[in-house]
Amino acid sequence: MRSFSGMSRSLATAVVVAGGVLCSALVMPTARAAEPISIGVIAPESHVLGKSIFNAAELAADEINKAGGINGRMLELHKYNNNFSAADSSRAFQRAVQQDGVVAMMGIFTSEVALAMMPWASRLQTPLLVTGAASSEIPAGVKANPERYKYVFHSYVNSAILAQESCIVANATLTQSDKFKGFNRAVIFSEDAAWTKPVDESYLKCLPKVGIKVVDHIRFSPDTTDFTPIYSRIKKADANVIMAAVAHVGVKPVIQWKQQEVPALFTGINGQAGSSKFWAATNGATEGVITGTPGLNGAPLTDKTPAFFKAYTKRFDIGEPAYDAYTTYDAMYALKDALVRSDGGGDADKLVKALEKTDFTGVLGRVAFHGTGDDYAHEVIFNQDPTKGQSFVAFQWQDGKQVIIWPEKLAKGKIRLPAFVSQSQK
Repeated sequence: MRSFSGMSRSLATAVVVAGGVLCSALVMPTARAAEPISIGVIAPESHVLGKSIFNAAELAADEINKAGGINGRMLELHKYNNNFSAADSSRAFQRAVQQDGVVAMMGIFTSEVALAMMPWASRLQTPLLVTGAASSEIPAGVKANPERYKYVFHSYVNSAILAQESCIVANATLTQSDKFKGFNRAVIFSEDAAWTKPVDESYLKCLPKVGIKVVDHIRFSPDTTDFTPIYSRIKKADANVIMAAVAHVGVKPVIQWKQQEVPALFTGINGQAGSSKFWAATNGATEGVITGTPGLNGAPLTDKTPAFFKAYTKRFDIGEPAYDAYTTYDAMYALKDALVRSDGGGDADKLVKALEKTDFTGVLGRVAFHGTGDDYAHEVIFNQDPTKGQSFVAFQWQDGKQVIIWPEKLAKGKIRLPAFVSQSQK
C-alpha cells in the first residue's frame, strides 16, 4: 500500500506533466504561427532575365516581411537556379515541395520550362505562378483541363497578346503618323521557340488590319550566329519594318542589323532590349530599336510604379529592371494577398481559390486572373487601360536611353530613325 506522501508525489508529478502538456498545447499554435512561410523562386541565375525574377521576388518579400508578413509569419524565399533546363526545373520543384516545404513556386521565363513544370504543379498540388514565359499553351492547358492544371497561374500575358501589343504600337506610331506611315512593309522575324508560334500567327492577322503588309516570314534557329543571309533576304524583300519576336536571342541580330545597315526599322518584341544593360551588350547597336515592355523608368502606369522602380534600382544598383521584374513583383503581392486570405497557404486548394479571387492594383495596372472557362484561363487580364488590367509601354533606344514613345500621355519623346533606315521610307 502506498504512503500518503508517495501518493502526493505521484499526484504532484501528474499535475506537473498535465500542466506541461496544457502549456505545450497553448504554446504550440503560437510557435507554429510564427514559423516562416516558404516560397520557391526559380529562374536561370546567369541570365539578366533570371536575375530580375530573383531580385523582384526578394524585394517584394522583404517589403512584405517589414510590414508584418502574413498574419505575423515571415516569408522565406528558396531560390533555385534551373540553368534553362526543364529537367533541372522539375527536380528543383520536387525538392522545393518535398524537402523545403514551399507552399508555392514562381518565376520561369522559358516557355519550354514552364510547360514542363505544369504537370508537376498538379502532381505536387502546389501553385505555380509563371512570371516571364509567354507561351499561349500555358493558359490553353489550364482551360483544356482545369481540374488538373488549376494550380497553374500565368502572371504575364501570352504570346498572342504580346503580338497584339506590338500591332497597337505600330498602328499608333507608324500608320497613324503622317511622318512614318510609309513604314508599311514588314517581315516577321522570329526565333524558333514555342512562345513565338502564336506571335507569328497573331502578327499575320493584326499587321494587315493596321495597314502594314507582310512581305516575308522568317523563323531562325536560336543558335544562329551569322544573320547575313537572313538580312540579305530582308533587303531583297524590300521590307522597311522588322517585326521581331526575340527573347532568348537578342544581342547578335541587333548588332548585325546595325553592322549591315539593314534599311528596316527594328521593332516588335525584344525581351532583352528591356534591360538597361542592352545598350552596353550591343555596344550601342541598339540605337533606334523599338519594343514594348510591361514597365519602364518608373513611368506611372499606376501610383505604385514609380515607388517600385526607385526601390528596385536603389537596392540592386542597376538601371531599368527587365520586364519580368515588374511581373514577378506583382505576382508576389498577388500571392501575399492570397496567403492572407487562405491562412498561410497550408491548404493548396484554398490557396488556389484565393488566387482566383485576386483583384488589386499593382505596378503594371489591375492584377486579376481570367476564370478557368475563359480563353486565357488563369492568366492575368490584359488591357491597354491600366485600371482594367496589366498594361505596358513602348520605347525606343535613343542615345543610350530607353525613351518612352507610347502611350502618348506617358511619352517622353518621338521616334527617331537611324540614318541607314530613313532611306527605306518611300
